[in-house]
Amino acid sequence: MTPPKVERFEDGFGWKAVAGAIFLGFIVNPATDYLSLVIGGEAGISGAMKWVMIIFFAEVAKRSFSVLKTQELYVLHFMSGAALADPFTGYLWTQYVAQSEYVQGLGLAAELPRWAVPRAADIQAGGRTFMTVAWVPIIILTLFGQIVSRIDNYGLGYVLYRVVSDVEKLPFPFAPVGAAGIVALSTDRGDETVWRWRCFAIGSMIGMIWGAVYVCVPMITQAILPKRVEIIPLIFIDFTQQVSQLLPAVPFNIVIELGAFLSGMIVPFWGVVGGFLGLVITMIANPVLQKMGVLSSWKPEMGFIDASFANSLDFYMSFGLGLTLAVTFSQFFIFLSTTITNLMKPKSRELSHEPRSGRRFGEVWKILVTNNAARGDFSIFIAIAIYIFSTASWVALGAYLVPGYPWMIMVFYGVIYTPLISYATAKLEGICGRAVNLPYLRELTILLSGHKGVDIWFAPMPIQNLGGETVGFRILELTGTKIISQVKTIILTLPIVVVASFVTSELLWRMAPVPSSAYPYTQRMWELNLRGWCLMKTATLEGGSQILEALHLEYAVWGFVSGGTLFAILSALGLPIMLVFGAVWGLAATTPGAMWCTMLGAFVGKFYFKRKYRDMWLKYMTAILAGYGCGMGLASMVAMAFSVISRMLSPTIW
Repeated sequence: MTPPKVERFEDGFGWKAVAGAIFLGFIVNPATDYLSLVIGGEAGISGAMKWVMIIFFAEVAKRSFSVLKTQELYVLHFMSGAALADPFTGYLWTQYVAQSEYVQGLGLAAELPRWAVPRAADIQAGGRTFMTVAWVPIIILTLFGQIVSRIDNYGLGYVLYRVVSDVEKLPFPFAPVGAAGIVALSTDRGDETVWRWRCFAIGSMIGMIWGAVYVCVPMITQAILPKRVEIIPLIFIDFTQQVSQLLPAVPFNIVIELGAFLSGMIVPFWGVVGGFLGLVITMIANPVLQKMGVLSSWKPEMGFIDASFANSLDFYMSFGLGLTLAVTFSQFFIFLSTTITNLMKPKSRELSHEPRSGRRFGEVWKILVTNNAARGDFSIFIAIAIYIFSTASWVALGAYLVPGYPWMIMVFYGVIYTPLISYATAKLEGICGRAVNLPYLRELTILLSGHKGVDIWFAPMPIQNLGGETVGFRILELTGTKIISQVKTIILTLPIVVVASFVTSELLWRMAPVPSSAYPYTQRMWELNLRGWCLMKTATLEGGSQILEALHLEYAVWGFVSGGTLFAILSALGLPIMLVFGAVWGLAATTPGAMWCTMLGAFVGKFYFKRKYRDMWLKYMTAILAGYGCGMGLASMVAMAFSVISRMLSPTIW
């Protein structure tokens, strides 16, 4: 897929984009936020919402005898990603942290900075609302971060795109996938309209039926009956104690989730298989480790949450660190090998028609400073100034908020590390569609800085990898959309998202305490998440630290060697690269969760539906999964509306 001709670049922003922003902010986002509190994020609803927007608006336009151009559909696609990043969703977690007895028992509550987490007494005095003085500094910092991060979209990432796309002419193999979906939906191709709408309708009905059974029944019965009725168990079924008789120290839960089954049909098959194999290995290894005395904290009476946390402290935190390092080094290996191979090809010299480096630099510089007016390019000097401004803003803000902020280290990251790692990722994305990252760099920086206190964990740091943004700019170019369309969309979306996100979070908290039985996922999973959250925060406190006690160098070495060996063996056998990364991910996952549903979906999709529908199967599933997300969203809105109405009619005060 190649970019369109010069005269076909257009501005996709218009009144349809305004309608889409309102639809996203006040209909899609509340449903998504509510679902995340009820069933968690494993259903993959947020990811499907991009295609929900595109397909929904495309079909409505056709039935209104109107046409959505490719550029207009791209704006809706881009808007979905911007709108789904709710700035105030995390406030519900923040108030839980502030009032948690576990946090207070660790001595963290008194150390938390007031510009990041309010005092529990202030929250309890003000009630379940964010409209109190205690939340004002947090809201101001959130708004500042939203503005700076949106501006930063057109900083270093844009410069790197001009380098790897315009100068180095890299192909970006995965960018046409997203662009092709947008282009296909914007073009009237006869029969394609029929199957697309049919698949979307099928997915919508599946989503509504599943949502009615899985979400509506429990939430509605909880509002009108003394006890909630669950036809299908919410969140997960805990079999840890039963399985422990045969497999000691194995946290075993099953998540019955149709979204995971459908997602298994569309994600890379070998990635799912590799993840399942890695998970099986951990189920075999845990009893051995427990017998060796490594998983010493495990007790037979432990449930899933307690067993997972105990195993993490004893072994898997250190082992997972080694695995992550192994994945990172394997990505660096892929990056170096593909770069060397690409440089050795004769076509890599096509850019320079002269052998002299001075002439080559002159040619490169001319390409960089010459803007494509049709594409809507702006000067790379403006982009560099944006990056300098955003980096300086984060460093200055961190130095203002945190006494003893290691600003010299942050300047190094902003000037040296971020540009280098971002360029490596941009180049790798352009060559083979992969990214490279250094794991736990932020945490390691904080620990090695010697800073004492919890406030450093909440401080902004210019440790970024902006190379992935080049893919978004490539999709923008392939769809023939001018860059100004993105800028207008961000300007429109930001205030709508801020208002809608704040109102939604306020409403959800006023409806019921978070966590509580009204939001089952938070009631069952936030305790485990909080324990992991506190591990890092205690590392910079005076006295003992759980995280430092849990880190074992020898176990990290085991993880690094295991991941590296697995990567080397599978690569030597010529097996798919996704099998390698999936296996390493499965080793780090340690718990089954929805893997059973995902694995079943992967096998059904590959060995039945793909054989039956061949190349059309992936297109069908994209529309079906989008429809499923739409149906689930509608069902959740019904449940949420019923809960709101029941609370309003209740004689008790919110």
